[in-house]
Amino acid sequence: MTVDFSLTANVVDIFARSIQPAIITIERGRIAAIAPIAEAKADPTLPYVLPGFVDAHVHVESSLLVPTEFARLAVAHGTVATVSDPHEIGNVLGVAGVEFMLENAAHSPFKFCFGAPSCVPATPFETAGAEITVADIKKLFENPKIGYLAEMMNWPGVLHRDADVMAKIALAHAAGRPVDGHAPGLRGDDAAHYASAGISTDHECFTAAEALDKLAVGMKILIREGSAARNFDALIELMPEHYHHLMFCSDDKHPDTLVLGHINQLVQRAVALGNDVFNVLRVACINPVKHYHLPVGLLGEGDPADFIVVKDLRDFEVLQTYLDGQLVAENGQSLLPAAPIAVVNNFHAQPVTAADFQLPTTKESATLRVIECFDGQLITARVDLPATIENGLVVPDVAADVLKLAVINRYQPHVAPAVAFIQGFGLKHGALASSVGHDSHNITAVGCDDESLARAVNLVIQAKGGLAAVGADGQEILVPLPVAGLMSDQSGTAVAEAYAAVDALSKQMGSPLGAPFMTLSFMALLVIPSLKLSDKGLFDGQQFTFVDAVE
Repeated sequence: MTVDFSLTANVVDIFARSIQPAIITIERGRIAAIAPIAEAKADPTLPYVLPGFVDAHVHVESSLLVPTEFARLAVAHGTVATVSDPHEIGNVLGVAGVEFMLENAAHSPFKFCFGAPSCVPATPFETAGAEITVADIKKLFENPKIGYLAEMMNWPGVLHRDADVMAKIALAHAAGRPVDGHAPGLRGDDAAHYASAGISTDHECFTAAEALDKLAVGMKILIREGSAARNFDALIELMPEHYHHLMFCSDDKHPDTLVLGHINQLVQRAVALGNDVFNVLRVACINPVKHYHLPVGLLGEGDPADFIVVKDLRDFEVLQTYLDGQLVAENGQSLLPAAPIAVVNNFHAQPVTAADFQLPTTKESATLRVIECFDGQLITARVDLPATIENGLVVPDVAADVLKLAVINRYQPHVAPAVAFIQGFGLKHGALASSVGHDSHNITAVGCDDESLARAVNLVIQAKGGLAAVGADGQEILVPLPVAGLMSDQSGTAVAEAYAAVDALSKQMGSPLGAPFMTLSFMALLVIPSLKLSDKGLFDGQQFTFVDAVE
């Protein structure tokens, strides 16, 4: 319940590029008046009021939290809205998964804008739990809570003007919804041809040069800083000249980092680098609201009273967060109550054995196509290395950091794992397994030996979803994810603590990665080059074809 009140603060008018002490009056959840005080410049004794921060592209599911719990953590950092692509749960449960997200989010005043997933399944080269068709998207757009067509990952389909792809884009345009892009690495004419289909954003730029190509053809660029993919440092130089066409996003953010901060951290970093504070706030607060037509107030008279109170414009310490005039966070503590969490799922994998992960060969010597993963990036590289063969089996070479990677179909019972090799995880013993495996969310596992792989995978299977680490001396940690095998039914703080423990064990096992489970979750993401593994086999994302792991 909202109450009428007023507060005195330095009002940050991003549009006018001014700061003015004023009395703000809130009535019935809206800003009734902003009455300037005589002083014409900021009063250093007063806090600052500005519009709330917006995450312009995020998969809420990747926080391992349902929307209401995500909101409870995010508001403490001044976030009032997200542009949320529910294609993770869409790949598991189809339209019913999108509807689950909408229903759960309805229990929170937080302003979620969900999209209609455009690529479910992401490719025909993997097994997903569901399909979202052109007809499904048409039906989703009948719901005013579906605000846009979510990221069009099938960039080859866009470039070749595939009929289904273009039909989905046409539906969005007819419904007056923007279309989100996903075009890693596209430059020049390819970027122009992709944008000309009516796709308006991209969050996958790895370099400023790539972003400039896309800006030149009218696309908005999202500066992404998540738990695995971090492009802030590469793209922040665009801020002075292109701030009108930029937004901030996290894309995928695990709960341990969400507890610590969100978009506020990017604002702080951008300002600390010497960027104009009004330009930075335009990117963080205004551009997403305008682009996606979000029902979020921007600190104007008559607007919904969605705003934040910060101590200063240097550290951006959030003192209070308001949504529709309701105080939802104060001094770093969320005031939002917990909401009921339903459990929905689609999980049919059966227990595995160590023998299921064996890779036999009749050769005395062979070459491996090895996936090379990188900290802070979703892209991978291919490395050709000599195979280690013992007793007719191709085995990991732990000393050389060549570990076994496996993907297990979770939607059908008794399907043999797909097996390949990976470098970059750095484990010295044991295995990690996860039912969060973008985008189809089969079980993905990495390990030093077949026995550890089987143990970790079976922990996930027994829980019908989760994150598992199996170390030395019988060490085992499982974070259960009963909601679609993607999200917990527990509180955000409890999940953050549990995730921190399994993350710590993975690093004790030798991984140098900043977020090993987040990186693992992207090793089955076929639409990001160059080499990935699906439940159907090793996939070359540049040639868009399957290849052999052992030559």
